[in-house]
Amino acid sequence: MKKRNLYLIFTTLVLITSCSKRKEFSKDVVPKVQSILPFENVIMNDMSGFQDKSNNWRIVKSVSVNPLEKKDLKVIEGVGVLWNKPDESNSGNLFSAFEHGDIEFECDILMPVGSNSGIYFQSRYEIQLLDSWVVDKPTYGDMGGIYQRWDSSKEKGAQGYEGTSPKFNASKAPGLWQSLKVIFHAPRFDSSGNKVKDAWFEKVFLNGALIHENVVLSGPTRGGKAKEVSTAPLMFQGDHGPVAFRNIRYKKYSGQQVGLTDLRMLEYENARPKFPHLDSLKVIRDIETDSISAVMATGRRPQKLLYYSGKLVIPESGEYLFDYKINRGGGALLIQSDTIISMNGNYNLDSLNVAKVILEKGEVPFQLIYNKHVPWQRGFGLYVEGPGIQKHQLHAESSLVLREGEIDLNYVINPIKETVTQRSFWIHNGEKRTHCISIGHPKGVNYSYDLETGSLLQAWGGNFMNTKKMWQGRGEKQLGEPLGFVISMHGDPEFAYLKTSSSAWPDVHETQDIKQLGYSFDSIRNPVFSYRINETFITNKIAPILKNRGLEREIYIENSKKITHKIAEGESITTLQNGLYIVNNESFYIDFKATDKLKPEIRRIEGIDQLLLEIPAGSQSINYSIIW
Repeated sequence: MKKRNLYLIFTTLVLITSCSKRKEFSKDVVPKVQSILPFENVIMNDMSGFQDKSNNWRIVKSVSVNPLEKKDLKVIEGVGVLWNKPDESNSGNLFSAFEHGDIEFECDILMPVGSNSGIYFQSRYEIQLLDSWVVDKPTYGDMGGIYQRWDSSKEKGAQGYEGTSPKFNASKAPGLWQSLKVIFHAPRFDSSGNKVKDAWFEKVFLNGALIHENVVLSGPTRGGKAKEVSTAPLMFQGDHGPVAFRNIRYKKYSGQQVGLTDLRMLEYENARPKFPHLDSLKVIRDIETDSISAVMATGRRPQKLLYYSGKLVIPESGEYLFDYKINRGGGALLIQSDTIISMNGNYNLDSLNVAKVILEKGEVPFQLIYNKHVPWQRGFGLYVEGPGIQKHQLHAESSLVLREGEIDLNYVINPIKETVTQRSFWIHNGEKRTHCISIGHPKGVNYSYDLETGSLLQAWGGNFMNTKKMWQGRGEKQLGEPLGFVISMHGDPEFAYLKTSSSAWPDVHETQDIKQLGYSFDSIRNPVFSYRINETFITNKIAPILKNRGLEREIYIENSKKITHKIAEGESITTLQNGLYIVNNESFYIDFKATDKLKPEIRRIEGIDQLLLEIPAGSQSINYSIIW
């Protein structure tokens, strides 16, 4: 019976894959569903998502900041944003309507100049919110810091203790929306109510950058409620200054995990990338096991096929998402005899192979296939998340080690005394660019530039560059990666001849007569890029602004006819004052000092705002700043 079942499984897989091309097979059999289960959203139509409401808290449509005025936060009436503006009469904290233990939490935050607030998990453990834009070395009291604890019985100067600083300053300029993601675990108590495990922050991300990992809290931080509990609401600090929140969402976790039981493994010799008929192969090992792991393929540089069968122990009924990763090889996952993930060929860790399935509580039969046909590489990982169940691995630790957020310092480039440049491939908006250069400054202001199209791709603050994918495994991918937190520019050619004011802007795939003339360095090693578009000559210097985080652009143009420069593009671009624009849903600022001849205009085209500068014939100099 076992042999017949194996034959049916592999016959089904082979028939499916032989009837279509690989790309079509991947699309049809393994649909590219979302790679995580959805969050619960706090609806911002009214204040019903909160309790103990004070009059300093309201729901509004949008907020804006005067970057020159301290603690200024103006609003437009409507729905969608949670706004706090305390005064002498109203300065209460705000509590979520839901209580939580373990939680994955996300939100966007907007801080005015000089303002201060905080989010207390379980109303007790604070992630600090502060305008920390110009801070060089952040402490626990800066944006994203885990605030210190407090003992008033100690002598002055020794009352504050613990507290954890962010790894680096990942905060944006005041008035820009900032993203926060937190994975928090509540303290654990025994049946008598005694604490047996401290609360801890598993990970904290600010603006996409990992700033904390595995920080244990021996007790509540200063300003939090004193007695530790298993569940309690979130608390948003209301008495320290104005602040705004949006896109508040969360997943609550129970601490349960999916288990494996009744495992059996069959090992076959196999060097073929495509799934063979198992009855054509000889079983070289048939064992009971307590885990699944790629290292169970025996031999030196083995080419083997491992077939696992067993049962998944499902703790709760509901929707589950499985994520199967393979480090060069093939595989398949079958649950209740249905193939939910199939990788018939040669796949790598960048391949997205996920599937959702509804499962009932209890034991559910499954089969897992790992086709290790590449001799010099091995590794697979099987991950799962479900209702109230945090994403976790089902494979043994030895099978695949993915240290997310962990950086191998042997591959890191960090400027020490002078500006550093590095050529590489680069990913921009999901697409590989092959003629790129990245520039890093000792003060932590960095950017990447596409030499082929003459366009600024990304800018980021913090550490400079990870070159691991340029060197490890023969450097096959040739990819450089930014360290720190990144803002992306439009990445299109920056200059174009538009026939009319409504002409579409050319993208990177459209042919323009661009001729690169190379680049030189100024006295402090800032590159100056030169190129031609038809008869227009352009030099482009991008230099870091060291006092605040930003880039200064100096562009010189000699042109015989009108040409247009695309400064920025985004979902929305808003004019503030004195040549200041806010771009891409409050992602960054453009500071443009207009002249009588040169003044940017915002145009709306195909649902996108573009900040364009029309440049007449002749010689022109353009200067503006990008600030984030």
